[in-house]
Amino acid sequence: MTAISQQSRGVKLYTPTKDQLLTIGDLENFKEEMLTEIKRIVKESGGQPGKKWLKSCEVKSLLNISHGFLQTLRDTGALPYTKIGGAIYYDYDDITSMMAAKKSNKEDRFA
Repeated sequence: MTAISQQSRGVKLYTPTKDQLLTIGDLENFKEEMLTEIKRIVKESGGQPGKKWLKSCEVKSLLNISHGFLQTLRDTGALPYTKIGGAIYYDYDDITSMMAAKKSNKEDRFA
């Protein structure tokens, strides 16, 4: 391929001209580079969602809980939150920590 090669985060970006033909090999190389880059990004993020802070409606949907129960979690201190203006935000890590703390084993139910 006679395209212009650029470097961006270690990934080659090809800028083909309008008269240039791409071969199957070029497409396969591009696919491999894209897969490598996607795997790197997923590995760096640890597989966590892109959003660190969730709004109340997102938390209610994620946990399938009512507004009242979410309010109870806030009031009891079970789920920390941050209020900015009129919007309330929850840290995704706090949500997963709360869920892990509430996790029960089969043996606990019969004790």
